[in-house]
Amino acid sequence: MSTDPTSQVVSDRKSRPAATVILTRESELVDCGFEVLMLQRSTVGAFAGMWVFPGGRIDDADAGEDDLAKARSAAVREAAEEVSAAIEHSSLSLWSHWTPPLNAPARFTTWFFVAPWAGKQVVVDNYEIVDHRWMAPDHALTSGIPMAPPTIVTLHELLEAGGHDAIHRGRVEPPAYVTRPAVAADGSSIFLWSGDAGYETGNPDLPGPRNRLLLPEGFGGPVFEYIRSA
Repeated sequence: MSTDPTSQVVSDRKSRPAATVILTRESELVDCGFEVLMLQRSTVGAFAGMWVFPGGRIDDADAGEDDLAKARSAAVREAAEEVSAAIEHSSLSLWSHWTPPLNAPARFTTWFFVAPWAGKQVVVDNYEIVDHRWMAPDHALTSGIPMAPPTIVTLHELLEAGGHDAIHRGRVEPPAYVTRPAVAADGSSIFLWSGDAGYETGNPDLPGPRNRLLLPEGFGGPVFEYIRSA
């Protein structure tokens, strides 16, 4: 997998740049020691009804001399707009970059950041965002809430990071995920990423290493399985 978050971004005029910020807080009440802020989007617009991290499109007015700087500004702005959180630019650590498949209904090439929660109370607008929960990543993964593939994979990564402090030390090589869809023999959806034996050809039946998400009930459904070889 490429470690340059921009090197695998597919050139497509229909895609729109976006930024997401994963807000975390320490918690002694959960086994992993931290929780992440999850938001439920309304039934209108992109990712309708899904549970997501705070984020949205990068606007022309977002400050920055390059795409990454503009994404940081957008992450700060979206955190303020969606959950009334005041996030410092310096607190953001780049986590990953995601490019969706060409046939995705809403195409956002998205920078993912992590930042510690510094607010007192989460306030949502009850229009674009209709609910919120602080959840341990493992609980979010087993709770049955509908999530998009990048959210599911990111929750797995957070669990594997080694704790709250390790997450906010940042990643030396933030991965870039360029999603390739495939269809299993039973008609269910599969999403492949670099490192999977079937990624280059789009054939999910090829033997070899795995880096894929299985969605037997369709995109964003509550039943999924993430498989990645060591």
